[in-house]
Amino acid sequence: MKKEKKTHALLFLLMLHFTSGQSDYAPYFYDNGPSSTNGNMALFSISEDTPVGTQIYVLNGTDPEEDPVRYGLTFEKGSTEYFRVDPKSGNVTLIQELDREKQDEISVHVSITDGRNKVVETVRVFVTDTNDEPPEFQNLPFIIDIPEDTAPGSSIYRVQAVDKDMGSGGSVSYYLQTSPFTKFTIDGHSGILRVKLGETLDFETTPTHFVTVVAKDGGGKYKGKHQVLTSTATVTINVIDSQDMPPYFVGTPYFGYIYEVSVPGSEIYTVYAKDGDQGNPNPIHYSIINGSDGVFDINSTSGCITLTTFPSLLKNELYEIKVKASEVGPNNELQDYDVTTVTVRVVDLNNHPPTFYGENGPQNKFEVTMYEHPPAGEILRGFKITVNDSDQGANAKFKLRLVGPSRVLRVVPQTVLNEAQVTIIVEDTSGIDYEKGPTLSFKLLAVEIDTPERFSATADIVINLLDTNDNIPKFTSEYYIARVPENSPGGSSVSSVTANDPDSGSWGEVKYTIYGSGSDLFSISASSGLITTQPWTSLDAEVRSKYNFYVKAEDSEGKYSLAEVFVTVTDMNDHAPEFDEVLVEKTMIIGTPVKIEAVDEDAESPNNVIEYSIMTADPDNAFDINADTGEIKLKPYIKSMEIVQNITKQKDCKWSVVVQARDRGSPSFSTTAVVNIDITEATPLKGPMAAFLMKSRDNPLKALGMVTFIISVLVGVTVLISTAMYMRNSKSNRIMPARRIIKRRPRDQQPWTFKMPVIKFTNPGEKFLITDPESSPQQEIGSPRLKPPPPIAPCLPPPPPSNARPNERPRAVPTISGALASKGSKKAKSSRRKEGNISSALVSELKMKLEQKIHENNQGYY
Repeated sequence: MKKEKKTHALLFLLMLHFTSGQSDYAPYFYDNGPSSTNGNMALFSISEDTPVGTQIYVLNGTDPEEDPVRYGLTFEKGSTEYFRVDPKSGNVTLIQELDREKQDEISVHVSITDGRNKVVETVRVFVTDTNDEPPEFQNLPFIIDIPEDTAPGSSIYRVQAVDKDMGSGGSVSYYLQTSPFTKFTIDGHSGILRVKLGETLDFETTPTHFVTVVAKDGGGKYKGKHQVLTSTATVTINVIDSQDMPPYFVGTPYFGYIYEVSVPGSEIYTVYAKDGDQGNPNPIHYSIINGSDGVFDINSTSGCITLTTFPSLLKNELYEIKVKASEVGPNNELQDYDVTTVTVRVVDLNNHPPTFYGENGPQNKFEVTMYEHPPAGEILRGFKITVNDSDQGANAKFKLRLVGPSRVLRVVPQTVLNEAQVTIIVEDTSGIDYEKGPTLSFKLLAVEIDTPERFSATADIVINLLDTNDNIPKFTSEYYIARVPENSPGGSSVSSVTANDPDSGSWGEVKYTIYGSGSDLFSISASSGLITTQPWTSLDAEVRSKYNFYVKAEDSEGKYSLAEVFVTVTDMNDHAPEFDEVLVEKTMIIGTPVKIEAVDEDAESPNNVIEYSIMTADPDNAFDINADTGEIKLKPYIKSMEIVQNITKQKDCKWSVVVQARDRGSPSFSTTAVVNIDITEATPLKGPMAAFLMKSRDNPLKALGMVTFIISVLVGVTVLISTAMYMRNSKSNRIMPARRIIKRRPRDQQPWTFKMPVIKFTNPGEKFLITDPESSPQQEIGSPRLKPPPPIAPCLPPPPPSNARPNERPRAVPTISGALASKGSKKAKSSRRKEGNISSALVSELKMKLEQKIHENNQGYY
C-alpha cells in the first residue's frame, strides 16, 4: 500500500509539471501602426522641434498568462540616446533635442518581459522636418571686378544659397536690400546679379560698390508657428577704370612772380595735371600755347616754367601764360587735354625798410619843448616828421605806432603806403604833467604789414615840459590832533602841520596862516607850519580843555587848502581835594552809614579821583570807610546802643573821626576833616502796619502792591459816595409827603463831612442807616426803629467869604413838603447873601431827607 501511494504522488507531480510547461507563453507588443502613439513604436514619426521632456509615445503590450509586464528601451552602442521609457507604464519621454538635418532616422531596441520571457524588437523612428534652418550662401565672400563701361542690363554674377530644410522651407528666393543709390538688380529665382537698366558705372565717381543680397526661404512651421528665415551676404563690386576722362590741373589758379634779382633759368612756377582715369592713368605732356612772348619756357614732363631772359628786359609787369596738359597714348600720340592760365607778375624786391625824415634829412630823434597840460585834441606842431618806404606795392605798406605812456598821445595816420607826413595829437591832457616828470619819451615805430621780412624803423620822440601853477597846496592830513599840558608856558610847541605844493619855483612855496574860534590863543609859523601858544597864553584844563581851529596853506598866487586842528589841554594835578567844612557834624543811626564828600577841581581822572581813608578815630577801631564813596559806618560787631555805651562807658555817644581825602594824581594831594558823629538808635515801629513793613522790607514790590490796592479801594469808595450824593440831589424837587422836617444846625458846627459808616446788619432796614456825627449822641444806630427828630429850623450859615460872587443866582433850599419848592424871591436872595454859605444848608437838608426816606421805608408807607 505504501508503494502504491508513493507511485500516485510521483505521477501527480509529473502531470502537474507537464501541464505547467505547456501554458508558459512569451509576452508581445501591440502593433497599432505608424500613426498610433501606443504600441511598439514601429515606424513612429516625431517632429524635430518637439521639446525635450515631452511624452511622445506609450509602449503597449500584454502577456497571454496576464502576468504583469515591464518595458525596456535601448540604443546601439555609441549612438545618442534620445528616449527614455518608464518600465511599468511604458511612457516614452524625449530626453535629447532632435535635429533632422543631422539625423533623420533613429534605431531603437524596445523590449517587453513578464519576468520569465523577454521579447526584444528593433524599430525605426523617423524625425520629421520643421523650418528651423535659414538659407546658407555658398562660395563666400562675393568679390567681383567689372569694367566701368559694362552695358546696362548685363549679368555680372550669380549668387547661390542652400536651405537644408525640406519642402517650402527648403526653397530659396533672392532680393536686394533697398538703397536709393543702387545701380544693380537681382533675379529672385536664379540669383543672377545684373547692372540695372538705365544705370552706368563711373570709376571716378564710385570705384567700389557694396550690394547686400537677401536669401529667403519659403517659410514653414516651427514649434507650432509659421516662420520665414532669411540670410544676408554682401557683394563687393570693384569697378575697373577705363580711359574715358580727360586730364585736369591740380591747385589752380596759378600765380608766379619775377623778382628784380631773378636771372635767366630761374624757376617761376611748376604746374601739375592728372589723368582723369586714376585707375589706369596715362602720362601727361605740358606745353605753352600762348602768352609767353618768348621770355618763358616749360618742361614738357615736369611742367616747370622758367625765365629765359633778365627781368630788366621785360616789357610788361603782368603776363598770362596759357599752358596745355595732354594725355600721351600707347603710341605716344597726344589724346585728351586740359588748358589753364598761369599769371606771372613782375614784383619789386622788398629791400628798403621804412625811414623817418626831419627837416634836414633822415633822423631818428625828434624833440620839442612845450607847456604842460595842452588841451585834448591839440596837434603838437613842433614836430616836423616824414616817413617813407622806397619799395613798391605791398612792400611799401606799413603801420605807424606810438609806444609810451598809454593813451597820452596818438599818431596819424596809422597806415601808410610809400610816404606820409606824421602828425602827433594830444589824447589825454592829464598825462602831460610836469609834476609827474619834466620829460616825456615815446618810441615812434614804422612796421611793414604784408611782407615776410617785416622791416621796421624807430624814432625817439622827446617832449620837454614847462611848469605851470596847476596845483594847490595840499595838507598831509585833513585834520591834526594835538595835546598840550595845562600851565604850559607861553610859546610852547603844540603841533606842526605840513602842506605840499608840487609846483616849481615860487608856485611851490607855501605860506601858513591860522584862524577860527579859539585860534587867538595860538600862533603858526608862516614858513614851517609850527603851531605854538601865544607868549601870553595860559592854558587851564579846568576852564577849557578843547580847542579847534583852521590852518590855511596858500601859494604865491592865492591857491589854498584848509585843514582843521583839534587841541586837547591835558590836565595836570594842580588842585588838592577840599571838604566843604573842616569840622563836620553827623548823626548816625546804628546800621545806617553817613557820608562825607570832598571835591577835587582837577579836570580829568585820575587827578580828580578821590580815595577816602580814616586817619584816626575816637574810639579806635570803631568805624570803617568806603574808599570810593566816603560812606562811614560802624564796625559789623557794633549792632546796638548797648555795645556803643559799653565802649564809651558814657551815655553821651558822640564819637569823632579824622578822615583823609587823597587824589590819585601824580604828585598826589590830600586834605583832612574832622567828623563828629552822634550815635543813636532807630525808634522801632509798632502796630500791624509796622509788622507788615518789617516783613516786606526785603520785598519792596509786595509793599508797593499793597499800597496801590489800598489807594484804589479808597478812590472807588469816594466815587460811589459822590455818585450817591449826586443822585439824591437830583431828586430833591420831587413831590414828597406833606411833612416838613427841619433840623437846626448849631452855630459853631463845622461843615458836614461824610464818614464811612460801620455797617452791622441786624435787620434789613439797617442797611440804609447812616451815622450822623452831628446828630444827638443819644441816638443808637442799632435801635430797631428810628423815630424822626422834631422839626428844627436850620441855623443861618456864616457870612459869605469875601470872594463870593455877588451876582450869583440864589438857589432855594429844598424841603420835604407837599408842594414844589419855590425858585426863591428877592428877599431870599438877599438873606442868602447875608447868611453865608449855601452848601452847608444843602448838605444838612440832604441828610434829613435821607433819614426821612429811611424811616418811611422802615414804616412801610410814603
